[in-house]
Amino acid sequence: MKNRKLKNSELDRKTIAEFKDAKKTPILIILDNIRSLNNIGSVFRTADAFLIEKIYLCGITATPPHKDIQKTALGATDTVSWEYQKDTASLIEQLKAEGVQVIAIEQAEDAIMLNDFRPEAKKKYAVVFGNEVKGVQQSIVTASDAVIEIPQYGSKHSLNISVSTGVVIWDLFCKLQK
Repeated sequence: MKNRKLKNSELDRKTIAEFKDAKKTPILIILDNIRSLNNIGSVFRTADAFLIEKIYLCGITATPPHKDIQKTALGATDTVSWEYQKDTASLIEQLKAEGVQVIAIEQAEDAIMLNDFRPEAKKKYAVVFGNEVKGVQQSIVTASDAVIEIPQYGSKHSLNISVSTGVVIWDLFCKLQK
């Protein structure tokens, strides 16, 4: 049969233990006041797919275990390391002190278009994704080392946060593999 779909048993995916032991992609995801539990779960699945080091859940962002997060995460909350931080600004200050490059994903003056951004192989990056309505807080955008914008060519002003995360993480993952 041409282009036969593979069964899950043929996909050779990591066990939870293998995932925990695997070399991680040097990317941290910061979720800044995300309202939707389904979006949070989707971000966990994206983080699992690309071996992301850790997710920080900040402000009003809900934390596992929660049935609506689990519904979209499909077990990724068991593999991906995560931590809750009440204050996003304090977290960013701490990460920058540790040498992590903090990048807000937002539409802002002097933003670098995602397709033009070139990550450095030896650096660790923290990418900040913001609230579904208000985006990343201005104070967090200001505190970030850089701002990346996802180019968009249609009539809408933004993408869903889980879609934005998928686009950005896939792009950075590919660039860091080179």
